[in-house]
Order: sequence, then structure tokens, then C-alpha cells
Amino acid sequence: MKQGVLMQYFEWYLPSDPHLYQKVKADAQHLFDIGVTALWLPPAFKGIGGTQDVGYGVYDLYDLGEFYQKGTVPTKYGTKDEYLQAIQALQQVGIQVYGDIVLNHKMGADGYEDVKASEVNQHDTYDIEKQNEWIQVPTLFTFPNRHQKYSDFTWDWSCFDGIDYDAKTKRHATFLFQDKTWDSQVDNENGNYDYLMGADLDFSNHRVVSELKRWGEWYLDTTHIDGFRLDAVKHINASFYQDWLYHMRQYTHQELFTVGEYWHGDVQKLLQYLSEVNYSLSLFDVPLHYHFYEASRSFGQYDMSQIFNNTLVQKACMNAVTFVDNHDTQPQQGLQSWVLDWFKPLAYALILLRKDGYPCIFYGDYYGIEKPSLSGQNQVIDRLLYLRQYYAYGQQNDYFYDRHIIGWTREAYGLACIMTNQNGGQLYMYVGQQYQNQIFYDYLENVNETVTIDDKGYGLFTVQDGSVSVYIPKK
Repeated sequence: MKQGVLMQYFEWYLPSDPHLYQKVKADAQHLFDIGVTALWLPPAFKGIGGTQDVGYGVYDLYDLGEFYQKGTVPTKYGTKDEYLQAIQALQQVGIQVYGDIVLNHKMGADGYEDVKASEVNQHDTYDIEKQNEWIQVPTLFTFPNRHQKYSDFTWDWSCFDGIDYDAKTKRHATFLFQDKTWDSQVDNENGNYDYLMGADLDFSNHRVVSELKRWGEWYLDTTHIDGFRLDAVKHINASFYQDWLYHMRQYTHQELFTVGEYWHGDVQKLLQYLSEVNYSLSLFDVPLHYHFYEASRSFGQYDMSQIFNNTLVQKACMNAVTFVDNHDTQPQQGLQSWVLDWFKPLAYALILLRKDGYPCIFYGDYYGIEKPSLSGQNQVIDRLLYLRQYYAYGQQNDYFYDRHIIGWTREAYGLACIMTNQNGGQLYMYVGQQYQNQIFYDYLENVNETVTIDDKGYGLFTVQDGSVSVYIPKK
């Protein structure tokens, strides 16, 4: 059985033509062959931006590219039929599919309503700056072009607790609706980080919660996906997703693997959230990403022996999805923190060749990025995936003693990884006595010299400047 490898199959600046779903379908066998076991597809529902919406400006959860809304039938990624065909093609070759779920907010309303609201301080949402004024807000969602197919639910202002725009005065600010309170089980940045963007869903409204459960059932029945990636979980009551996931798992009698995006560099915040949801889902290891980012930009000064210190994979490895970069961290994005190209092979070795964590590969790292034009690193990632699939098993021995040259070995099939963020050098590492007198070579071809394992099962492994080498037995 293959070791799990997740791939995020999109980046922010993908063109809308050709449709991504068509590419996914054609790419399914290749993805399976290189060792991908699950694919995270982008949000599939119609957004406010039509074919230009990446998927996070959610308009209609029931429109997967089926209805003429927001100036288009297809979403940025294709039609509903293409989406379903892509999912089926992936599952037929043995790849699971995770849907990207965006329930925090809605955008692109069909009408306006007059409501009483208080303007709050954007940097401290408990601080009310103007109390109870009448504003005009885009909160009426009737989806006239869907004609109530799949759901007759109408969203009005009572389904939300706040918004960031008053159409009457054309004023951008954060407003809390009268008789509403921000969700409490959220991140405490900005006092309370319930509000993120758009019309913010009120998860204390039972009608809203019931409709989201009905939608979840419909989405699973329609797509037959295998799991979820949850967007912006730190802005949503923790109890909501714990309850919603329990409902979906009971409904399908399936595991429905789920990973949430809780964007914070402090691992304690992630651990607190996992505790609040009773470890019912995994989280992306954001602290580890920031370690990669810092290491890639520290001109060799980063202490590589501490690369896993205070990361989720260190503190809660069973709930950690490790990654190098994603659509939010890529250049020109709001959370831009791009790991430099020279460090990418080191970072991918750190997530793919060790025993802990569920690694996620980014489309932009593999295939490249449209804007700014950045080349992919598919050749080295393919090699690391091969090593994960055939060699990265068994007892793991760590050599994290030096500030710059670190390494580890895996004993089952013989693997020794060594890397440095500074000058090259050597590590004397144990691979197992069963390999004595065997010759190991660098599968990544960064070092030409081979290594002969001694009678005690050790070898002296070499790495070049700012590089990574992975040694395996010569056949």
C-alpha cells in the first residue's frame, strides 16, 4: 500500500481556459504513477467573479457549473459535468478526492436590505465606534437563475452577523448587525477574528446550520468525494465544524478525511483548535511552512537542527498535514511567504521522506506558476516521490546535531538523507547492519561519489553546498 501523498491541484493564477477539470481528468493516471494518493481540488461552486473567481468569493454553493449565474455557466475550472468526470477519473485510478469547502461567508448578493448595525473597529471588533445606524447591505440571496433547484432556501440579513459595506453611503467598514454577536470559538486576533470578508455567516442561527448540513449531504451525494479541505476555520465557531463533520460522517458512514486551514504561525493556536474540535480533523502545519520560508531566506544563518521545533508535525503528528507552499503563500498573494527555489528540494525531502505528517505537494511547485512566471520542480519532486514510495520506510534515525548539516536514515529498504543550508560536508549515519559492505549512491545525482557501508552498518555520507542528497543501495 502506498504511503499517503496529497496534492493541491491548483494555483491562484491559473487561466480559466483550458478548463482545469479537463486537465485533471487527463492527468489522473500520471498522478497515480508518481505516487499521489489524494487530490485537493479547488472550490467547485459559483463565485462572485464568475470565470475569474478562484472559488473563495462564494455566491451559490449549489451551482457547481450548471446554471447561468454571474455571467457564466462554468466556473473558472469548468462545468459541473467536467467536475464529476474529473472526480470519477481520479477515483478509478485509485486517487481520493478532497473538496475545498468555503462556508465562512457569501458574496455577490441578488438584492439589498436595510438593517440596523454598529460599525466596529477593524483592529478590535469588540470596540464599537458607531452604534445602531441604518445601513443598506447586500445580504439577499435568492439565486433567481437556479429556480430553487436543489434548495429553496433564501438567505437574508438574519443569516449573517456582519458585513463590510454600506451601499447607502458607499462606505467600506466592518459592521455588526443589531442583536447579533460575533462567534466566540474563533481566533482572538483583532479581539475576535470571526469577521473575515463578505456577508459573514451566523453559525448560531439554526436555520443556517440546518441548511449547511442539507447542502453537505447534497454535495456528497452529487460528487461522491472522499474528504474535505476546510477554508478559514479560525473564523468559524469550532463547534460548528465538529458537529458538521460528525453529521457528514454519520450520513455517509465514511471516514471523510478532513484538513482545516487555520492560518497561524503559533503552534499553540493550532493545538488549542484541535482540542476544541476533539481532534476530529487535521490542520495544515503553518509553523513548519514559516520555518521553511525563514530558512530559505536567512543566507545560511538558519539553525537547521531546529527546523521541526514548535511545529504541528512535532507536537501532534497524527493531525499534521505538512506543506511547502500553497495558493495563499505564492507571490503577489495576501499571505505571500514564498519558499525560495534553492530550498524547495530540501523542504520537500523534509516532508516526503520522514515518518511523521501527511505531506501535501503544491501544483505551483510541481507544474510552475503563471504569474510571475516561475518554473516547476517536477523532476526533483518526482524523484522524492519515488523514494517515498519505495524506500522511506522503517526505523528512522535522526542526526539533527549540527546547525547546518542535518540528516536521517530509514532502515527498512535503506535510505540516508543529508542536507545543508550552508557549506557542504559529511555525516556518519547508521542505516542498518544488514547493509554492511553494500554500496549506496545519491539518487538525486547531486553527489557522484558512492558510499560503502561499514561492518557496523554506518556510512559516511556527503552533501554539496546548499543542497540535499538521498542515498539508496545500488542494485
